Formats: sequence, structure tokens, C-alpha cells
Amino acid sequence: MKKIYAIAALSAAALAALPGGCRKGEEADTIQVKGSDTLLMLSQRWAEAFMDENPEAVVQVTGGGSGVGFTALIEGTTDVANASRPIRDEELEGAAAKGVDVNEIAVAVDGVCFIVHPSNPLEELTVDQLGDIYRGEAKDWSAFGGAGKIMCYGRQSTSGTYDFVKTHVLNKDDYRVDIQEMQGNALLCDSVARDVNGVAYVAYGYAAKHDDVKILAVKKDDDDAAVKPIHEAVSSMEYPISRYLFCYIDGKPEGVAKAFLAFALSDEGQALVEEVEYVRLSRGKLSESRAALE
Repeated sequence: MKKIYAIAALSAAALAALPGGCRKGEEADTIQVKGSDTLLMLSQRWAEAFMDENPEAVVQVTGGGSGVGFTALIEGTTDVANASRPIRDEELEGAAAKGVDVNEIAVAVDGVCFIVHPSNPLEELTVDQLGDIYRGEAKDWSAFGGAGKIMCYGRQSTSGTYDFVKTHVLNKDDYRVDIQEMQGNALLCDSVARDVNGVAYVAYGYAAKHDDVKILAVKKDDDDAAVKPIHEAVSSMEYPISRYLFCYIDGKPEGVAKAFLAFALSDEGQALVEEVEYVRLSRGKLSESRAALE
């Protein structure tokens, strides 16, 4: 493929010669990318394409949640921390105490979508109604014109999506005590596909690949139109639960880390964003993210 963004076209020899871009004790052309499960699938695609073009580079991608990524960045055990939420103040304080200069780089846009079993007659809910469900104030689908006890599925507390939904849907209230917490979007999709009373929140890129779940449209409030998390609505932030996805690094990246992130922000890398059903950055946001690498 033609390389649009020059830094992503670094040769293997140039990559090996560049200083930095890896943690102490590792080969100069190996980096770790760790954190958000929402970004896991996309980061794996970026890593595969990047290593195809740079055979001497090794990009090792693992998930575990945004909180895991931030902890690893602060402790110096990852080069790139993937996150589906902004870093918290207490995490910034922990980073500063360790001498970590946190650098935030937006890499894609996502719509957090709510899914139900295909047999569920509902097509839409408001943000407040979703909050009622996940706080435990609504326990039966009959409250919304359906039938059966609501079974809630969600992410673990280390997940950035867990934190994002708590902030933007539950208004920072606690989740219901009987929620079934799971590790990763794929498990949530599989669980709802098997549970006629189930509901879960997942990244759109995962839900879009499952034809055995129904994606609900969401209304900001009763007076607004219901919006589905399609690309145009997420990109414009018309979909009320849209968010940026981030990579965090320590200071200015060098070597393989810089080349990998530049690839993610290249035209080729942003095309992969759309291939996995996320939304590429706007031109202005893309320019801002590229500038953060320099």
C-alpha cells in the first residue's frame, strides 16, 4: 500500500537506529501497547499492517481495560496506553509522582451502543431510561413496553467504557448491584445474544459485527429524535453517547512508538478505523493528534 504519512514509512533499519520507543531491557524495535479492550481489535489491525510494512518492528498488543493501560504507563511497563476515556486526575497525579509526562493523542471516535436480544420489541430508549436500568431503578422491561425481568450486563471497573457510561449515562451514580460484569465487548455481545432479557453496553465496532443482537437507538431526552450510532451520527457527535478513543504516551514518542502512532494517524491507519466499524478523526482533530507526536 502507498504510504501517505511519511513517518510511517520508516525502514526497518531506520527504526532500529532510532533511540527510545521501547522500555528498558527490550529490543529497540519492540514496543508494548496495552489497555482498552475497546481499542484492542483496532490496535491489533494497526499492529499487523504496521509490522507488514516494517518487518523488523514488533508491536505487542494486549487488553485488560483503560485502567490497566494507565497503570502500566505510570509504572513504565508499556510504551502506549490505550484508553476509551480521558485520564483521571488521580492518575495524572500518580504519573507526575513517577516522572511520567502524560501525552494524550486522540486516534478514533466511537459510539457506545446499547444492545438487546433481537426478540426484544424495543427500538429506542432515552439516556435517562438507560440510566434508570443501570442504576436498578427499572427492573422489568414492562416499564418500557416489553416484558420480563431486565438482566444487565456491563464491563469491569478497570474498563474505560465502564467509567464513561457511569459518567454520561448514570450521572456518576453507582451501578445496580446485580449487574453481570464481564471482561471485553465480545463476551457482552455473546451474552445478550443468548439472553432474551439481556441488555449490555458495548463499543459500536463490536456490536456491528454481531447480527444476533439488536442495537438500540438513543434519545438525548424525550423531546429529541432517536439516533442510532451510525458513522455520520457518531462523527458529528449527534449520537448522544459518542466519545474519542485515545493513545497515551510518556512525553514525545521516538523510534518504533512514534512510527506506530504516526501510522495509526495516517490515511492508511484511519482507513483501518473504518474497516473495524469505528469512525475516523475529523481533519482538524487529526491535525491536532499528529502535532502531538512532534
